[in-house]
Amino acid sequence: MTATLTEAPLLRDRGFRNLFLATAVSQLGSQIGYVALPLLAVTALGAGAAEVGLLSSLSTLTVLVLGLPAGAWVDRVRRRPVMVVMDLARALVLLSVPVAWWLDGLSLVQLYAVAMLVGAGTLLFDVASFSLVPGVVGRERLTAANSMLVGTTASMGVAGQSLAGVLVQVAGAPLAILLDGLSYLWSAAWLRRVPEPPVEAPQHRPPMRRQIVEGVRFVFGNPVLTAALVQGALVNLAFPLLTVLLPVLIVRQLGYPEWVLGAFLAVGAVGTLAGSSAAHALGRRLGTGRATWLAGLATAPAALVVPFLGHGPWLGAAALAWFVLTFRTGLNNVLLVSLRQRVTPDDLLGRMTATMRLLLMGAIGLGGLLAGLIGELWGVRAALWTGALIMALSWVPILYSPLREEP
Repeated sequence: MTATLTEAPLLRDRGFRNLFLATAVSQLGSQIGYVALPLLAVTALGAGAAEVGLLSSLSTLTVLVLGLPAGAWVDRVRRRPVMVVMDLARALVLLSVPVAWWLDGLSLVQLYAVAMLVGAGTLLFDVASFSLVPGVVGRERLTAANSMLVGTTASMGVAGQSLAGVLVQVAGAPLAILLDGLSYLWSAAWLRRVPEPPVEAPQHRPPMRRQIVEGVRFVFGNPVLTAALVQGALVNLAFPLLTVLLPVLIVRQLGYPEWVLGAFLAVGAVGTLAGSSAAHALGRRLGTGRATWLAGLATAPAALVVPFLGHGPWLGAAALAWFVLTFRTGLNNVLLVSLRQRVTPDDLLGRMTATMRLLLMGAIGLGGLLAGLIGELWGVRAALWTGALIMALSWVPILYSPLREEP
């Protein structure tokens, strides 16, 4: 990832530098695991469309149960220790997969449990992380910091997803998942060195239920946040419909080797990197609102190309379309996350983030379930077409909201 001159001083800040190093390696492992876990289910356990769809959805549907309480709880405690503990817990859960494999005891039930537990850990980690960043870098540097963090995630996606296909083909999926678990241990070690800004504890805390209600009302009472939430939910519903069944389509139906799946997904990571790198400049030139809805309008036609993925030139065309769609994702991840952090008071950051994630991650889980259902009933390409149509219209909520004019 390339940092601009205005972003470079961030890496001289010890707190942000340690956070950056923790993010880089853990994201590399996460991207390897993202490819390896469904491939393990398909190639070693004979999972079909329904099983792969369920596996994908379980990692996000836990948000529906834990999402709102997680935000209220994170607003009550120090954020960095939460992140460290969640890293250690996810490492332990993921390391159980290669152990079970080597003992010849691995099953789909265990993979489902791993997906749920890792999803719960990721929820708590992310809510704490989004709440911690403004205190580490200051609100005036949020866009620059998020551009670097999202760009790092995308860079590791390029490396991780490309590496995952090769690792699975050469050494097997269990080894790839082992590396994912070890990456969380690395993250925990570096996060311990991130100085957490002091937070004054209130003398009296209202009941957690009241705090949860306050967070939900804040999000839905702000039309800018509501518009960002609706468009994000549509995008997150569409992405699983476009991606969850790719192992079935690319490896099983089209007969490509596993590395092709990794390479295809890595093209998307390149797109996310490009979008996140351009976000800071586009946001300053066009404004957050105009940049986000124009990007959605410009990239909408690309969604309709992905379902044609096949042999020959259609593979390249689908990969190019995938790059375009993920460029928009990288752009939005920087601009809209920064906007959310900027307009939210410190004492509501955890609850705002949790409310957002409840619906955003819930949409991903629903998309995974729909992908499995549609794929089982009408075929893999029917699921891809459903996702493509939703993605092509996902920019509309911003166009008809005050977010359109946000600077």
